[in-house]
Order: sequence, then structure tokens, then C-alpha cells
Amino acid sequence: MAEITLVAEPGRATGSAASRRLRTAGRVPAVVYGHGVDPASVSVDGRELRIALSGSSGVNQLLSLDVAGTRHLALARVLQRDPVRGTVTHVDFQVVSRDEVVSAEVPVALVGEARAVEQERGVVEHVLASLTIKAKPGSIPEVVEVDVTDLRIGDTIRVAQLPLPAGVTTDVDPDEAVVVAAGSSVTTEVAEEEAEAEAEAEAAAGQGEAEETGGTAGEG
Repeated sequence: MAEITLVAEPGRATGSAASRRLRTAGRVPAVVYGHGVDPASVSVDGRELRIALSGSSGVNQLLSLDVAGTRHLALARVLQRDPVRGTVTHVDFQVVSRDEVVSAEVPVALVGEARAVEQERGVVEHVLASLTIKAKPGSIPEVVEVDVTDLRIGDTIRVAQLPLPAGVTTDVDPDEAVVVAAGSSVTTEVAEEEAEAEAEAEAAAGQGEAEETGGTAGEG
């Protein structure tokens, strides 16, 4: 993963009033920390930040953070957003090393068409939308894809079955469900009706055999 350069201005004033003034000017208050770097209050251009994090890697984009001419390899971590507008109001930048393993949240995407499930009017339930993984910063995948083509009603794809790239691991419970192929209410009702009909037929057949056996014994 190639990093994107983002310029961070140091020496910003702290406090809610100062932060509001920065946001009004189109800048986002931020903090830089990690790897022996003293935590520093900085600000970044809101538009440049949005562009940097709007690519295919999203918030896992590797950044070359330029702080007063000193470059740090960093990841955007805690992003606070405006509850109404959804814009970023504060961000924490974590300085990382290319050789260290870090944690990241990666989206889980479904690919393919579960035709067997569709034909039986079932539904594919996407239970786990994202996965916490561990990898080196340059090896964080953009997405974890799950192929649902061969799914049939009653099938479950679990974390242990996810095709993680080399060097990528997860501590999430391997038995946790990611995708479930479930029958619709109509399918369930039909199955229940068929089961009831089958049970009634078996009971009737059993009663007929008992009556026949009893009649034969009486004739003797």
C-alpha cells in the first residue's frame, strides 16, 4: 500500500473555542502520537483529509504525515464526526513502523450470487459487516471478500473460513458467523407443513398396520 502525504500544522491552540475556529476555517483538529513521538496537537486541512481517506483503503490508508518538515508514517485512528453532517471534527494519528503488526477494522464484502438460496426464496444474512484484523501497515487489506455462490439454505460461513491474505490474522472467535443462508417465512411454513403432512401419513400408516394386525389375530 502506497502512502499519501498529508501536511499537519503543529502548535494549534487547544480548547473548544479554538477548535471551533479551526473548523470554521476548514481545518480539522488532530493529535499525533506513538513510537516515541511526544503527543502533539496539530491540525490538517479538512478537504485534504477527506480526499486521503476516501480511497479504496478508507480509514486504513497509510499516511506520510508531514509535521513541520518531519515525516511520520501514520494511520488515522479515532475519528470523531459531527452527528448531523457526518464530517470529521477530530482525528488521532498513530505513528507506526512498517515492520510492526497493528490492528485494523476491515469491511467484509459478499461476492457472487447464492442462486440456490434465491430459488428456494431464502435470504442471505450478512451478519458480520467488518472484521478486526492484525497485519503490518502496508499489508492491511482493503476488504475481505466472501464468496456466497455455493451457499444453500441452512449453510453458515464462519470466521475460520474467511480467505485472509498472507500475513493477516484475526483474534475474532473462529466460530462466529459471518454469513447465514436462512429460509424465508414462506419457505419455513412450507417445510413445516410438509413435515406435519409426513408425520400424519406415517401415523396413519402405523395405525392401519396395527388395525390389520389386530384383525388378523382376532380371526385366528
